Amino acid sequence: MKKICAITMVRNDNFFLNRWIAYYGRQLGEENLYIFLDGKDQITPANAINTNIKKIEHLEGPVAIADRKRIRFLSVEAAKLFERYDLVIGTDVDEFLLVDPKCNKSLSEYLSEIDIQISVSGLGIDVGQKINVEKNIVENQPFLLQRNFAVLSSRYTKASVIAKPIQWGAGFHRVKGHNFKIDKNLYLFHFGCVDSGILKQKFGDNDKLKNGWERHLNKRSRTITLISTKRAKNGDEIIPFARLLQTIIRPIFAWNKPSMAGLKLVIRIPERFKGIC
Repeated sequence: MKKICAITMVRNDNFFLNRWIAYYGRQLGEENLYIFLDGKDQITPANAINTNIKKIEHLEGPVAIADRKRIRFLSVEAAKLFERYDLVIGTDVDEFLLVDPKCNKSLSEYLSEIDIQISVSGLGIDVGQKINVEKNIVENQPFLLQRNFAVLSSRYTKASVIAKPIQWGAGFHRVKGHNFKIDKNLYLFHFGCVDSGILKQKFGDNDKLKNGWERHLNKRSRTITLISTKRAKNGDEIIPFARLLQTIIRPIFAWNKPSMAGLKLVIRIPERFKGIC
């Protein structure tokens, strides 16, 4: 088995951080989680006691500048971890890397078996709430017992797993200077749009809005709109096409990032993923 750890940074988001710790703790062991709280004012969650958690000075600035500072910091910290680990998983706190349940393997088992030269990506699954059909999230139940629909999104097909020190692009979207590889059995589930009420709370956060987050939060609300208005396709029928498309098509501004060529495909999440996280 390879030695694998996970790293993240977060500010004012213990709702997702609690779940991030619970999921990756089960998969990798809590002692292999590295969490940086963006600001000395942050509250350490109760379930972080066995993790490696540290408060740093707040990385201030508009969203784009702060995001670049954040990813440079995490790239440096991830490089240090290769003194003890074979692989490092880097995600935001609302992102969960899942192995297809049909493999019948844990995340650490699967990543230990596949060949990873530089990095590997899971297909981006942007989960959202279907308004007037799905209720608000119940906090103590898995997301995937409460949500059934998602948008297949190249935005969340990220270079989440790295096998050597590299420089991530902002938001873990790419590895600078290297191509990307989308694994056939890995999925990156993004839950930032999982609940319309949580999104509204973030829209009401003046600190975020004055630092340029309004456009970012508006993008997330579009996921909920798409899921609520478009007819969902069978996930198992569409996912192979989306994976092939993202492997072949690249945006003109970034050869080492995937693209959906403008397609907005809404799917029903396959039943086998229910209850995983």
